[in-house]
Amino acid sequence: MSKNKGKAKSAVESAKTKPAPTSDSPVTVDKSGNICIKILAKPGAKHNGITNIELEGVGVQIAAPPSEGEANAELVKFLSKVLGLRKSDVSLDKGSRSRNKIILISKGASTVESIEQLLRKECES
Repeated sequence: MSKNKGKAKSAVESAKTKPAPTSDSPVTVDKSGNICIKILAKPGAKHNGITNIELEGVGVQIAAPPSEGEANAELVKFLSKVLGLRKSDVSLDKGSRSRNKIILISKGASTVESIEQLLRKECES
């Protein structure tokens, strides 16, 4: 039994030493300094728009079909327009065949605060 107690204690201690996620936003900064935005894509909509902003991601409806990368290209184009960035500063990092995507904003192109503000402004309009 003493072995089990030692293992349980070490698990609790290791849980305490792990950094807890402090961000309550889908917009974060990666190790390289690039800004990452979690996206919950909804392709095939009538028009482009941001539907909601939650911890799980930014809900974005895309007016393009989810085939042959059309929706992904439209998503990058739409977000670059909303954020006031060049298309070359915005790229799809993960999730090319999924509705859950990670968009990468080039380091130095913008700040987390300004991106969050612009996304919320677009969501409200």
